Amino acid sequence: MSPELPLTHQQISIVSLGNSIQSYFSLAGTREVYAGAAPTPTKPIATSPVTELSARTFGTWTALSSIIRLYAAYHIHEAAVYELAIWTFGLAFAHFVSEWLLFGTARLGRGLAGPLVVSTVSCSWMLVQWGSYVG
Repeated sequence: MSPELPLTHQQISIVSLGNSIQSYFSLAGTREVYAGAAPTPTKPIATSPVTELSARTFGTWTALSSIIRLYAAYHIHEAAVYELAIWTFGLAFAHFVSEWLLFGTARLGRGLAGPLVVSTVSCSWMLVQWGSYVG
């Protein structure tokens, strides 16, 4: 029997699809991730760069990643599908870290912690477990 992922692709996909749907109706969740720069003495109120368009774009991107991950959950032994799922987590990690450290549109906190943990753990686990799933 193959080792199970800490969170299955199915669970992550379903949660991500819920997040995608939410981003079409509310800016709150997306603004929690992309909170903007931290307040400073000269700018005491943090402002999120999230707009309705960027939230929907983020939701669409998240939905696409979720579909790939869900497909991988049911075709886990196919190398190309497994690789695509790894790419979704790697790209998510690169995106969130660049928005945090390079562009300053996200800051470390509750909103960013979840995506960073899920992308890091999932990508790392999938790389380590490659041989267990792909022949």
